[in-house]
Amino acid sequence: MPVAVSYPGVYIEETPSAVHAITGVATSIAAFVGWANRGPTTPQLVLSWSDYARTYGGFIAGSPLGYAVSHFFANGGGQAYIIRLTDGGAAAGGTAAPATLTLNAAASGGAAAPSGGADVGGAAAPGGGADAGGAAASGGAAAPGGAAAPGGRAASGGRATASGAAAATGSITIEAATQGACNPGQWANNYGIVIKNQVVNGATNGRFRLQVVYNPNPGQTAATVVESFENLSVTSPDPMGRYVGDILKAQSNYVMVKPNSNSLTAPPVDTVIAGGNLISGTNLTGGNDGTPLSPASPAGKFENALLDPANGIGGVNQLVHVDLFNLLCVPGEIDPPTISVLETFCSQHRAFMIVDCAQTDTFASLQKNGGPNSSITGTAGTNAAFYFPWINAPDPLNQGGTGPFPPCGYVAGIYAGTDGSRGVWKAPAGTAASLSGVIGPNITLNDADNGFLNPVAVNCIRNFSTYGTVVWGARTLQGNDEIGSQWKYVPVRRLALYIEESLYRGTQWAVFEPNDEPLWASLRLNIGSFMQTLFRQGAFQGQTPQDAYFVKCDDETTTQSDINLGIVNVLVGFAPLLPAEFVVIQIQQMAGQTAS
Repeated sequence: MPVAVSYPGVYIEETPSAVHAITGVATSIAAFVGWANRGPTTPQLVLSWSDYARTYGGFIAGSPLGYAVSHFFANGGGQAYIIRLTDGGAAAGGTAAPATLTLNAAASGGAAAPSGGADVGGAAAPGGGADAGGAAASGGAAAPGGAAAPGGRAASGGRATASGAAAATGSITIEAATQGACNPGQWANNYGIVIKNQVVNGATNGRFRLQVVYNPNPGQTAATVVESFENLSVTSPDPMGRYVGDILKAQSNYVMVKPNSNSLTAPPVDTVIAGGNLISGTNLTGGNDGTPLSPASPAGKFENALLDPANGIGGVNQLVHVDLFNLLCVPGEIDPPTISVLETFCSQHRAFMIVDCAQTDTFASLQKNGGPNSSITGTAGTNAAFYFPWINAPDPLNQGGTGPFPPCGYVAGIYAGTDGSRGVWKAPAGTAASLSGVIGPNITLNDADNGFLNPVAVNCIRNFSTYGTVVWGARTLQGNDEIGSQWKYVPVRRLALYIEESLYRGTQWAVFEPNDEPLWASLRLNIGSFMQTLFRQGAFQGQTPQDAYFVKCDDETTTQSDINLGIVNVLVGFAPLLPAEFVVIQIQQMAGQTAS
């Protein structure tokens, strides 16, 4: 603000700069959608294959999701959102019912716990019991045999609901399918809960310890503490901020507590009132994986879960709650109407879909049909690309054998790796786009086959003796030569999406600014600086910036009528780099010259 001058001297006034630097967004955050038998049903970000395996259980026979995610990270991928689908019965609390367990506290002064009130695997502590092998920190030790937290909040069989009771008694009911946070799965049947009153100087203080234990054999000594929470309270709000419902909701990978009444009291001294103890451990029960789903499931069950036509808020639609994703993969999905819907979804969110061919597709079938199904090559096909054929690779569940896998996971990894090493404007194809962890395509293509498929927008995956298995095509589903689309090539379309998303996010500051020349000049400055950075990185054609791009925002793009409507128009153009799809080398023999 202006400085108020009152005496002779020098005054310092800081004025705001017109520079609002625009930062380019990420270009290869993938979203994978499919069936798993554990993990959250809301989008969850994973940063590695081990992240995925810990949260969703790894490879599952009959479900291509885990394999595709593994292929993505093995080929250059770095970030992926996972959407776990469940069958309709699971969502309604039916076939994939959550595991439940009701735990009742003894009255104050009740019987001591077995073995002198010792917790799981622990020696009795002064004044009462001890933790299981020492209290693990929240989200602590992994379960035996590599059993890890199912990941995410409110795992099925883990959501706990506290029910009101008489003043001296208490109960906790473990129940997953509440508040729409149901994560069903049979995994929950291997977990239990130990609750123990905490004693300070020989007296209770109304607080208790809650431990989640992994116990595949209830009543045996194999129970292991995987989470432990101290000084919990059943009172909300709690002065120490240790209300059981809030703590478990924020920190536990297994259980959540939702009280129906604040009359629940802490358990009495030295009393184990819940599952997992050495003598009479009781685990969660009723957990069920439900009906496994895959694109091959009958009667469109997979597609119903994927698109959620009844409510429009489940399945892939949950990605609207994700801040940013760039690539969409539904491994093995080949249903044309479904793919068409997904293409439209990607178009609306400035994302790009990698479409799998059918496992049964052959060169002859694609030749007969003239390329991909015509219902997926419409206008929204600019935001999708079709890859053929499937890939043969080792199958970890097949005892060292191999299996065929849809290509989308591999290709998404190639996209991510190419973006990181060369930029989104480089075609994710060629000798550098070599697939890792593969044996080869399940159909061998030659130059003549490729020569037919490429002009009809089929991106081939081929094997070359020198380079291995490589992606050998970079056309969108609008890349058929007969269409003549300006978005014929994958890198051109993805570069445009990158610029659009970056400018959309980087110009939010301009909203509600005075709509006049100072604003227009600032927009030209900041957008021009962003485009100049891309030009210097080699993203555009042209020897000079004038040849490569332009940014126009003035009284020609924004008329007085626009100003009256509160609109400012910015026109941005760029000359894209088209991939050198055909390299023609002309050789001419020089005729002998006679010296004169």
